This record gives sequence, C-alpha cells and structure tokens, in this order.
Amino acid sequence: MTRHPLWLVGFRPFFALACLSGVVLPVLWALMFAGVLEAPSAVPAIQWHAHEMFFGFGWAMLGGFLLTSTKNWVKVRGYHGDSLVFLALAWCFDRLGMGFGAAWPRPLFLLSNQLFMLSIVAMLMWTLLRHRATDGYRRDNIYFLILLPLFPLSKHLLLDGPYAQAGQLMALGLFRLAFLIMLERTVTEFMRGVFKAQILRQPLLDHAIKLLALALVFAGFLPPALSAGLAALLALLLLGRFAFWQPRLAFSRLDIGVMHLGYLAIAAQLLVVAFELAAHSVWVGSVSIHLFTFGAMGVIVPAMIVRISKGHTGRKLAFEAADKAVLWLMIAALALRVVAPQLFPSAYLAWIGLAAAGWLAAFTLLAWRVIPFLLAPRIDGREH
Repeated sequence: MTRHPLWLVGFRPFFALACLSGVVLPVLWALMFAGVLEAPSAVPAIQWHAHEMFFGFGWAMLGGFLLTSTKNWVKVRGYHGDSLVFLALAWCFDRLGMGFGAAWPRPLFLLSNQLFMLSIVAMLMWTLLRHRATDGYRRDNIYFLILLPLFPLSKHLLLDGPYAQAGQLMALGLFRLAFLIMLERTVTEFMRGVFKAQILRQPLLDHAIKLLALALVFAGFLPPALSAGLAALLALLLLGRFAFWQPRLAFSRLDIGVMHLGYLAIAAQLLVVAFELAAHSVWVGSVSIHLFTFGAMGVIVPAMIVRISKGHTGRKLAFEAADKAVLWLMIAALALRVVAPQLFPSAYLAWIGLAAAGWLAAFTLLAWRVIPFLLAPRIDGREH
C-alpha cells in the first residue's frame, strides 16, 4: 500500500484530506448552527467549529504544504511511505476523537487530540534542524522553528474552557504568520515567473512584519490596547508593502490575484481587530475571524492546491475554467460570509447557509479536479 502514488509525497494524502474536510466541515457547522444537527458532545459547538477549521481543514493543507516544501527548502526528499500513512491515520484519529470522543477514557481522547499534531511538528522540526546547513531559507525558517511547537499548545488551549478564546487567537495568529511567510515566498516567485516582475522584498521590513505577527500570536494574553496597537501597526506595514507588490498587474490574472486578495484580507482582518479592541465593539458575525478563514485560507488554499497538485504531478501550471470557477466560488463565499451580514444582519442565518453552500460547491469541484491527480503517478515518468 505504501508504494501507491498517494504516499509518495506529503501533499498527496493531505491535500486530498483538505479537499474532503473542506467539503464536509463547513456544512456540518451550518447544520449545527441552524439547529438541524447536535454538536459533538466532546466540546461545545463553537470550540468544535474553530478547532476543526484550524486543526482539521487548516492543518491538512498546511501539513501537505510543509511536508512537500522541504524538498525545495533543505534539498532532501520529504517524508513518504509508512510515515505518511501514519500521519494520515493520526489526522483521521483526531477527527474521530473530536466527533465521538466524549465517552472515551480521558487518556484516549487526549491521545487522539495530540497524536497528529505532536508527530507532524516533531517530524518537520527534525527535518529543518537536521538539514539546516543546506536550508536555502534559513533566516525565514527560524520563524517556523518557533511557531511549529506552539501549535500543540494552541490546540490544547482551544479546548480548555477558561483559555478557549486565547487558544483560538493563538491558532489564528500562528496560521497568520505561516501564511505571511508562504505569501512572501510564493508571490515573489509567481510575479517573477508569470510577469517577469520584481516586488518589494526589504529584509528589515519583512522581518518587522514577521516579528509583529509573532507577537500577535500571544494576543489572548496581552492587554487589549497593546494588541490593538500591534494589529494596527502590522496592518499598516502590510498595506505599505502591498503598494509595491504591483497589485494592478497581479489582479490581471485570477490565479495570482487571489494571492494578493488573501494578503489584503489579512491586513483587513488586523484592522478590524484593532478597531474592535479600541472601540470595545464587535462586528456582526465574528468578522475578525472569518476575514481570515474565508478571506485568506478560503481563497488562497484552493489556488495553492491546484498549483502544487498540477506542478508536482508533472502537469502544466495552468488554471483551466473549472479551476477558476473554484476561486470565484470562494470569493463569492467570502462576500456572503463577511460582507452580506453587515448589510442585512437580519438574514444572518441565511448568509451562513449560503456561505457554507459556496464553500461546499468550491471544494466539491476542487476535489473532483485534483484528487484524481493525487491518486495517480506523475505523468512525466518521474517517481516523485
């Protein structure tokens, strides 16, 4: 079984899991929110939703990306075969525990909840540290060495009643930092490769952005005024840099433009956080969270899955009509989930359902497009 193409590279099983969880999880939450389904009794419904979006869907994507990227970063083949089977089973064990673990013995539930997270973090850390001498991104990967061990802690806090909010903010902050690192690398390469264009990459500015993002990982433990100031400053630095990332050129192509849109969503999310903390008010529908989950994760992840799934299976890096439809569906879901409730808050339940339907349609189409690539050998004859 471990010689099957699915287990040759990390993106294959985990992008398949990301697609499938992207289909299932938002729909389950919409049904729970509407009162059609009961929430899993292991944790309160809202904690289940946040946990599964970050550590179910989110880590399927992030895990697949990081397990694959080591080939380019440190010049060694990433984990494959039995190691990937173990990680995929551990990820599924986590989903079972979150769904049915309320009646399990406490040690078994804790094992299900942390086995995947601790294992993949340890494996990624070992790769980065063992091959640090050949790491072409050594200065930036120091941030991954810091943020990776914090993920299991944020996971634990998210499910710990008194610290659930701090855990959610930590998880969001960690994903935000990871996405900012990924955007710096990928947008630079895409703009150069597609448009032969250079974008602003000033080391002092880049590190200031990442250091501020790292500080905001601990926003749940900081005074609100300090968190608001840090969020506003980070947003301003991001927007200042964005002006020199040639957005007009980028938005001329959907597959590149969504990366810039996700970048803007991160900046907008930070501005909303700063405003809410300063004004002591909250916008309708947890805007500060969903600007990130829909605006950054939602629009960036499908584009990355299409690009990596095609490129690493020997296919042409072209977004066909169906691939573009996935991106437009996610942009529509973003508008339905974040913008529409501000304009017509009385129809909030309907917007939740429509946004979930948009996410469902996008990831169903994405799964139909890419999972056959993930299950088949490379078309160029190479093994991996």
